[in-house]
Amino acid sequence: MKKIQMVDLKSQYEKIQTEVDASVLDVIRSTQYINGPEVKSFQKELEEYLDVKHVIPCANGTDALQIAMMALDLKPGDEVITSNFTYVATAEVIALLQLTPVLVDVYADTFDIDIEAMEKAITPKTKAIVPVHLFGQASNMEALMEIAKKHNLFVIEDNAQAIGCDYLFKDGSKQKVGTIGTVGCTSFFPAKNLGCYGDGGAIFTNDDELAVKLRQTANHGQSRQYIHDRVGVNSRLDSIQAAILRIKLRHLDTYSAERNKAANYYDHAFGAHEKVKIPKRVSYSNHVFHQYTLQLNNVNREEIIAFLREKEVPAMIYYPIPLHMQDAYTDARYKKEDFPVTEKLCATVISLPMQTELSEEQLKYITDSVLEFLNK
Repeated sequence: MKKIQMVDLKSQYEKIQTEVDASVLDVIRSTQYINGPEVKSFQKELEEYLDVKHVIPCANGTDALQIAMMALDLKPGDEVITSNFTYVATAEVIALLQLTPVLVDVYADTFDIDIEAMEKAITPKTKAIVPVHLFGQASNMEALMEIAKKHNLFVIEDNAQAIGCDYLFKDGSKQKVGTIGTVGCTSFFPAKNLGCYGDGGAIFTNDDELAVKLRQTANHGQSRQYIHDRVGVNSRLDSIQAAILRIKLRHLDTYSAERNKAANYYDHAFGAHEKVKIPKRVSYSNHVFHQYTLQLNNVNREEIIAFLREKEVPAMIYYPIPLHMQDAYTDARYKKEDFPVTEKLCATVISLPMQTELSEEQLKYITDSVLEFLNK
């Protein structure tokens, strides 16, 4: 059996190697490395895939969030609400811009931002909400957008883990996650569902005026060469990465299907076991499974990870420490009891290998190994 990895980028590459190699060589021969035709073509193709008016490519997902907040003209001291159970980048850019991150708890079964807690956290200083579509499933955007509209707030979707995910509205309509709020942001880090072979990111919006500001902000604040209308940054997706992403975008729906196939196998193996809780599937969103995350029940996490390591089965913890307990984000406003769900999740979650190349043999070995420990 082939060695199991959390993400098998090599095997994925080997399936599209001929296309990727040719496209990379074409860029090198063209010498148009920055803002070349491949970037423009990828931008257009991603706009078509997402059915969104504007895609603004940039250097990485963290930059995407920062550029979005800068283009929305948020000012120091403005409050931005986001989930406590997420990767640090979400809160990092808020603090970096001297905005005030306001952390709220999540739902225990979906890892999604708690809508009631979010609304309670709104104050006169609140200007934006950043829902995180964690692990590949959408936040409850319909409920969230109603609250944002009522309080006149921007919604910045952190879509780094859920590209390709569909949101299903109560009226039966469907929309790609990341295109519902004021602006959406994503990452093309290699391990993402749509990942390049370096760093990359993008911003999405249907707002024409905001798109102009986003493009300017990502390009030194320029409206045209040497004319700088706003303070900006230098954040670009290079042509080689765009060429690779063009090819991988054509396979994204297949990648999502393969991830769901693996998730269904895990669900069947663990769904009835009293010592683990499988991820909940919600009615308003499909799932593209960036991660497959179990919650352990009266199981020593360090021991099961060590056991799996001996079996050569990798496992990860996303995320071991809540943001409010990180030294960079400690705040006198927060008390320990404010985030009971997040703290429990950080102590009990474990993620199993999730990728497009998992074979049935590998999946059986992974599930058999986990069950062997659970049934001891």
